[in-house]
Amino acid sequence: MSGHGDPVPMISHKAQALQGVANVPGDKSISHRSLILGAMAVGETRVSGLLEGQDVLDTAKAMRAFGAEVTRHGDGEWSIHGVGVGGFAEPDQVIDCGNSGTGVRLIMGAMATCPISVTFTGDASLNGRPMARVTDPLALFGAVSVGRAGGRLPMTVVGAASPVPVRYVVPVPSAQVKSAVLLAGLNAPGQTVVIEKEATRDHTERMLAGFGAEISTEVTDEGRVITLTGQPELKPLTIVVPRDPSSAAFPVCAALIVPGSDVLVPNIGLNPTRAGLFTTLREMGADLTYENLREEGGEPVADLRAKFSPDMKGIAVPPDRAASMIDEYPILSVVAANAQGPTEMRGVKELRVKESDRIDAMAVGLRANGIAVEDGPDWWIVHGRGPGSVPGGATCASHLDHRIAMSFLCLGMAAEQSVSVDDGGPIATSFPIFETLMSDLGARIVRVAG
Repeated sequence: MSGHGDPVPMISHKAQALQGVANVPGDKSISHRSLILGAMAVGETRVSGLLEGQDVLDTAKAMRAFGAEVTRHGDGEWSIHGVGVGGFAEPDQVIDCGNSGTGVRLIMGAMATCPISVTFTGDASLNGRPMARVTDPLALFGAVSVGRAGGRLPMTVVGAASPVPVRYVVPVPSAQVKSAVLLAGLNAPGQTVVIEKEATRDHTERMLAGFGAEISTEVTDEGRVITLTGQPELKPLTIVVPRDPSSAAFPVCAALIVPGSDVLVPNIGLNPTRAGLFTTLREMGADLTYENLREEGGEPVADLRAKFSPDMKGIAVPPDRAASMIDEYPILSVVAANAQGPTEMRGVKELRVKESDRIDAMAVGLRANGIAVEDGPDWWIVHGRGPGSVPGGATCASHLDHRIAMSFLCLGMAAEQSVSVDDGGPIATSFPIFETLMSDLGARIVRVAG
């Protein structure tokens, strides 16, 4: 089951050249944060370009449950009338975050310093993911969490009635954990300090500053030290959401491996904490160029042009780049399968606790399609066969994971035989127009009748 209905089996046939413009949806990370911080501001925040995938819609529904007025005005056009920092009301119902780890962890942080009790749940995939990495630091503020064994959903969080500020060193690189602590710190008196040894995506810090919070970042021997002064009055913003680099990864990578392809992906956010995939692809020899570089809403943006790249070679991806491309390793492994020689990916243990164990899911599926893969606790190596030489022919398990499903469908576009996935339903959580967009470029993705 996909968690959003019956399984949707799909098959991806070998494609001719992919050509055209790929207008991918808005950035998911920024969309979540726009809704949550808009709900914590005083006044009306306007958002355009919001991603309307199920993950973000679940966050919008949650913000309504907390008392904010959240209205959709048109395609990607939304407004949020916030209730102010510390103003969340206690929801009448359980908060269902569907498939979204980002949504549930950020919302837990935002409510953890409010005197309310909230019960969270999700689909089968989300309910299997660990929450202690967030609930442990939230307990330092005074919040109490009770969930299933292993710190899993469903879980009730009782917010701190008298929160205290904290100083917290993030034990593993995680923008979700960092952001949850910062959002909790908004309603704690004094200064909350978060220290991360490796830089992770900084959308929360950028957006907090935009909403008027007093926040600073200093690079020290300890790492990045982020200091937030609590209990501000956040001012509303007008936000233009750049398009999602994690979604752009799929048409970009498909174009690199399908002969004759030339695809333009406009308005992509190139925040340096998110753009590691594109740097890696260029190091492999990809014909990937940035056009019309500019800045929008405090975020660097460019149009990406990707062309078929038959001379790509495997590389050792620097482990310290992992945080800037953690969601893109599945689709990178598809490119690696079509490159010459081994691509080593290390320092990626976070992949084992995503929507699925992404290392295992991709390794099993790639092997079934004729690619040699080695893997360990925090590393994997894909042995590329060169362009057009992936045998294909297998059906791969998506494990309720949208990125796994899309990655294998992209593999099928360049493989000798078609590649299938057992359930493409979860794709709707983050990239609801994926099938249409890829088909318009020339891909041949077909839903298989049950």
